[in-house]
Amino acid sequence: MSDQLKDKSQRRERKTGKAPSEGSCGVRSKETTGRTKDSISTVSCIDELAHHDDNARMVISMENTYQMGPYKRFPVSAAVEILKDVLTSYLQEEKYEVEWSRQMTKTICEVIRARVKDLMIPRYKIVTLVHIGQLTGQSMQISSRCLWDASNDTFASYSFKNSSLFGVATVYAVYFE
Repeated sequence: MSDQLKDKSQRRERKTGKAPSEGSCGVRSKETTGRTKDSISTVSCIDELAHHDDNARMVISMENTYQMGPYKRFPVSAAVEILKDVLTSYLQEEKYEVEWSRQMTKTICEVIRARVKDLMIPRYKIVTLVHIGQLTGQSMQISSRCLWDASNDTFASYSFKNSSLFGVATVYAVYFE
């Protein structure tokens, strides 16, 4: 193995927090019984969080597509139907509880994101936001702000209410050039 490849593998092992055990470096080793075996064992270690080397990430280079707009637009009506279906099915018979709503917002976000990604619209980044609150006669205004390309980027939103809670789900579809 060349010195350059060894250096790369050592840097990768340091980055992932794994160190090869003695005599295992991907080379066939002989045990005392006379059998040969392929042994690549690793020992995991915990790195301190403050000492990560962000510059050591593997850089993925991709070819330019010179595509300035989407071939397939994001289907807002299909996204609204997904939001309506998920919010209604998860919140229809529920009563507002603080801890339950904290977990449910995460669950609903994951379900919505998975169902929207199943639409397989290429080159769109999906951002999902869900708000669940108690209905006690108050009003609430939700706003967001971001850098936006009005010709390609879009969003879908749906609000749900029952006797004790409200839910607002928003999906942003941002075109990735």
